[in-house]
Amino acid sequence: MTANPWRGEVALTIDGQPQRMRLTLGALAELEAELEGGTLVDLVRRFEGGSCSTRDVLALIVAGLRGGGWDGSARDLLQAEIEGGPMAAARAAAELLARAFMLPEEG
Repeated sequence: MTANPWRGEVALTIDGQPQRMRLTLGALAELEAELEGGTLVDLVRRFEGGSCSTRDVLALIVAGLRGGGWDGSARDLLQAEIEGGPMAAARAAAELLARAFMLPEEG
């Protein structure tokens, strides 16, 4: 499965299955609600400053998967095998966040 960066998509393989993630407006709204009072700007700052938590990464992965059409929850990922491990998940989350706010001519 190939992700389309012009649509803000990022690929991640979970339990051996390629998944396409994307932060749609609805997914961003769910993500912001998950942040419990924090804002998307706060989340971006944590990623830019290198102080993001595993909870931030998980919330972004779940939002991206849901924006890509997945109907699971964070609980479904607790035992999941992510290809490349936690570092690959963190890179994918950061890329997903960057693509959500990147203009096409910046990519």
